[in-house]
Amino acid sequence: MQPRAQQTDQSAGLLPLDTRHGVGGGVVLGHRTTPYAWSRLAAIRPTECPGSACVADPVTVLSALNTMLLTDVTAGRRFCTVLFGLLEPREDGGFTVTVAAGGHPPAYHLRPDDSDAVWVRAVRPEGGMLVGAFPEAHFAQTIFSLTAGESLFLYTDGLIEARTTEGAMLGDNGLTGFLHQRTGPVTAPSLVEDCITLLASLPDGAGDDVALLALSVPHPNTTLDGGIAATAHTAAAPEHIGQE
Repeated sequence: MQPRAQQTDQSAGLLPLDTRHGVGGGVVLGHRTTPYAWSRLAAIRPTECPGSACVADPVTVLSALNTMLLTDVTAGRRFCTVLFGLLEPREDGGFTVTVAAGGHPPAYHLRPDDSDAVWVRAVRPEGGMLVGAFPEAHFAQTIFSLTAGESLFLYTDGLIEARTTEGAMLGDNGLTGFLHQRTGPVTAPSLVEDCITLLASLPDGAGDDVALLALSVPHPNTTLDGGIAATAHTAAAPEHIGQE
């Protein structure tokens, strides 16, 4: 599946999977990623590539974007949080995923477990500073496998900063618990729809812009062409609707 790139003109943005000649793809999700930052990412990640060797690793991509945001006088003073990953197909139908973080909340790796709950692991590279804020910013990456029946869920902080009925922010622990206790399928569409429903159930909904992105690897017997499924959702906070 090759979903269309999406971007919100508010403070959250995302660029879903961009496959290149069958050698893998990249996924980006960030907060306060301006059109300038997106254009710079496109320059770092060429869409035409004869092989995976010419795709920069995620840490190199974030370091390059950091330098661009700090040195390009046309950019003004801009910084953002970014989660950038590369997915490399494997012969078993799964993917090797390399994810680097730049000040962004963790992603979640999910799969069904033997009980009626969901196995949930936070993908949190050690380190990873804001992108475009510090000349000597450090970025880190982690590598793991995404196999058939598993999903990767990414989001901006508008999700975890939403307030519960007790007035507290949902937070990392609240989101982890919600994902673990879900009873629906561990698929990209279900994960995104369930999180939209969660936000709608909270007293004030989302107080900030929200971007959600889920990737799932179907079982080989449920799809003809294999690959990966992606579902994305962006929503502006009510006070941001209509703003330029």
